Amino acid sequence: MPPSSVANRRYRGSSGEERRAQRREQFLLAAVRVYGEQGYRNATVKAVCEAAGLTERYFYESFSNSEELLVASFRAVMDFLLGELEKAVTETPGGPVERTRAMLTAYYEALKGHPQSARVFLVEISGVSPTVDEALEASLQEFGGLLARTIAPRGEGSAASPPLLRAGVVGGVIHIALSWIASGYSQPIHQVVEAAMRLCLVLRGS
Repeated sequence: MPPSSVANRRYRGSSGEERRAQRREQFLLAAVRVYGEQGYRNATVKAVCEAAGLTERYFYESFSNSEELLVASFRAVMDFLLGELEKAVTETPGGPVERTRAMLTAYYEALKGHPQSARVFLVEISGVSPTVDEALEASLQEFGGLLARTIAPRGEGSAASPPLLRAGVVGGVIHIALSWIASGYSQPIHQVVEAAMRLCLVLRGS
């Protein structure tokens, strides 16, 4: 086989993989939008496909069912959120308290700035199935680990804080978010952050 033919096949294969990855990304963005507007339980594969501008054939190229798409879209939202939080922590001067405050500010700002993603992250993911619950639990533990490492670095929090205590603090931070969203973001964000900070300080033994 001539080298040029091999190169062309590799190029086509790589290009095909890139197109599949692009279609998958389109479905993830469409899912966040559709689930954020209609709710996961009210949304259909057809609705997601229409929002993505793709056919159902392409949907099943990337996902076996809607539940798999929900987990993938939740993971995409969580990855974006954790990236924003880690960026806030690393770019903030000062000690653990200042960095944690910056992290919480970034968290609540992200939820307010991306309401559709917030709905997927906070509401639509809950109680769908054991598989989805496992994805939620893993992400909450990741969130809790970042929070504990930030508020009490060098093992003071991430290693020393009991898992149940950490889970309770994360649950409180999220419940504050839910109440704030339900109120139509009626309170200034600094008040929301300070309420969450009082919970987070528990991880420092304060």
